[in-house]
Amino acid sequence: MTRSLRRLETDLGAQLIQRTPQGILLTPRGRAFFGRVHAAHTELQKAQDEVAEGATTEGSVSFGVGPTVGSLVVPQAVASFRLQYPRIQLRILEGFTQQLAPLVRDGTLDFGVGMRAQRKSDTTLTLKPLFTHELVVVARKGHPLRRARSLKELAGAEWASLVSPHAGQSPVERLFASARLAAPPDAIQCESYHLFVALVSGTSMLGLLTRKLMAERPARDCLEVVDVEEPLPSYTIYQFTRTGIPLTAPAAALAKAVAAASRRLAIPGKAAAT
Repeated sequence: MTRSLRRLETDLGAQLIQRTPQGILLTPRGRAFFGRVHAAHTELQKAQDEVAEGATTEGSVSFGVGPTVGSLVVPQAVASFRLQYPRIQLRILEGFTQQLAPLVRDGTLDFGVGMRAQRKSDTTLTLKPLFTHELVVVARKGHPLRRARSLKELAGAEWASLVSPHAGQSPVERLFASARLAAPPDAIQCESYHLFVALVSGTSMLGLLTRKLMAERPARDCLEVVDVEEPLPSYTIYQFTRTGIPLTAPAAALAKAVAAASRRLAIPGKAAAT
C-alpha cells in the first residue's frame, strides 16, 4: 500500500498523506483528490448496478432532507415511490444543507432537499425550487406574551432558534435587525426540530417556526402563533443534485415523488423565489 501511494503521489506530483503523532492524515490536496475519486467510484458503482440484471427493481437510493422539510414531504413521497419500487432500499439522512450538500457532491447522497447554501457562482449543484417557507413567532400555549402584537413587546423574552451550524446570523437576529431593534441576548440555537418544539413548549422561550410546520403535529398541539405586525422573513426550499450527473432511474423517481409532494406546500407566485 505504501508503494502504491508513493507511485500515485509521483504520478500526481503532489503529497496526498502526511504522517503525524496522531497517525496518517490526508493533506489538503489529498482531501481534494479523495473527494473526486470517491465521487467517481460511486458513479461507477451506480453504472454497474444500472446495467446489471434487476437494477430497475433492486438497489438503493439515498437522499437528505432538512429538519423543517422531512415531516412535510417524506411520508407522502416515500409512499408513492414504494408503489413503483417496493424492493429498493432507502436511506434518509436529516440535516441542514451545509451538512447535506458535500454528501451530494461526493455521491454519498443521490440528492438533497433544503435551503440554499451555495454561492450563486458555485455550479457544482443544480437547484430546483420546491416551495417557500414563511416564518411565524411561536410560544407555548397560554404564554403570557401570546397576545403581543409587536417585536418591541417581545424584545425582553428569551428565544430559541432552529438554526444550522456555522450559519452566521440566526433568523432571530435577522428578524430584530430588520425591525431596527437590538436582538435578544443569548438566544439558544437548536439543530433539531423536535428538540426546538420541546424547548419552546416546555419553557417561557419564544421562537421562529415555519407556518407549515405549525399546522402539523407536534407543534400545533403545544404551540401557538404570536401575531406580530412586523413582516417576518421567508425562505425557499430547493431540491439539489450534482450538476451534469444523471440520477439513476429509482433516484429520479423518488426525486419526482418529493417534488410532487411539495406541490401542495407551494404558495402561488412564490415557489420559484430565491
